[in-house]
Amino acid sequence: MRASIVLPRHLAIGAGASLELPRLLELEGIDHPFIVCGPNALRHGFLDRITGGMDAAGIRYGVFAGTVPDPTERSVQEGLAALRQHPHDAVIGLGGGSPIDTAKAIALLATHGGTMRDYKVPRVNDGPGLPLIAIPTTAGTGSEVSRVTVITDDIDGEKMLCLGNAFCPTMALVDYELTLTMPPRLTADTGLDSLTHAIESYVSRKRNSFSDGMARLAMSAIARNIRHAYREPENRKAREAMMLAATQAGMAFSNASVALVHGMSRPIGACFHVPHGLSNAMLLPPVTAYSMPAAPERYADCARFMGVASDSDSDDSAREKLLTELRQLNRDLDVPTPRDYGIDRDRYFSMLETMARQAQESGSPANNPRVPTIGEIQALYREAWD
Repeated sequence: MRASIVLPRHLAIGAGASLELPRLLELEGIDHPFIVCGPNALRHGFLDRITGGMDAAGIRYGVFAGTVPDPTERSVQEGLAALRQHPHDAVIGLGGGSPIDTAKAIALLATHGGTMRDYKVPRVNDGPGLPLIAIPTTAGTGSEVSRVTVITDDIDGEKMLCLGNAFCPTMALVDYELTLTMPPRLTADTGLDSLTHAIESYVSRKRNSFSDGMARLAMSAIARNIRHAYREPENRKAREAMMLAATQAGMAFSNASVALVHGMSRPIGACFHVPHGLSNAMLLPPVTAYSMPAAPERYADCARFMGVASDSDSDDSAREKLLTELRQLNRDLDVPTPRDYGIDRDRYFSMLETMARQAQESGSPANNPRVPTIGEIQALYREAWD
């Protein structure tokens, strides 16, 4: 199977990787970058960590610290206006998925203009924007290596999926020391997001040998370490493993695709402001059970990669063990159902048709081993409720 693989040109991984920034900027001839981050980067000292090296190297920079969770078109335009005040030659995304996604959008619009609605799927955006550097501070989204950004439309609340090579960072500095301050809930949600990336890319209709290898490594590491990272926040070994796995899972889905879980997750986030990783976790067990008949061997492989089944288990037994583990993970990591999260029941059920339509229009369900109808997506939302 032939595949075209897209990755950052520079990838630094490990403790202190973020401190490589001044050297890599000089290597790329970048002398006036624009930093995009949120309040957490200031609160935890991440911004000072990277600007200290730039100050010492005499590199000028601008800062926009106004990103918001689930970035919106309005917040992107605010950042873009700040960038245009000076002749910046690159964009640095510092933070979790939301700041990095915001940086991706700003880097594209600074070059090509328009609004993000102009670039949503099915359009593929391969024309480059400004050089983009990603420095993640959470272990989950994989945005530092992906060809995807998600921006919310302020008018109708749609989470717009935008994809293409233009959104793949030029550099990714993956420093697990930046994740040591992550609270348990964020650790769980982002870790389960990574697991969903890995599983979905492995069963995706667009999978390839490269994405398979990255997904397998990520599943194995996440299964061994996510509970430790959740219960032991200062466990550096677990944090390092989860950070690397998030990047591997990001490489996997960016070069294969996500599928039905992600397609259904985005509307829950848009309609009810549920964090992305958490909505994935809510949906992963029922969607996996629904999808299994169309890729039985692949899902059995996932169970073995995660260490919950062995080669001596039949595929049927392995698949049952996978479902048991996904449900147990949600219990161990205190993942609520939509009902337990506090979503209003009447509104949730009144939105089923809208959410199912938005899920299908994202294109992700078409990559699923079992491609659902609108009615089947609505039924899965009902099943996930409680």
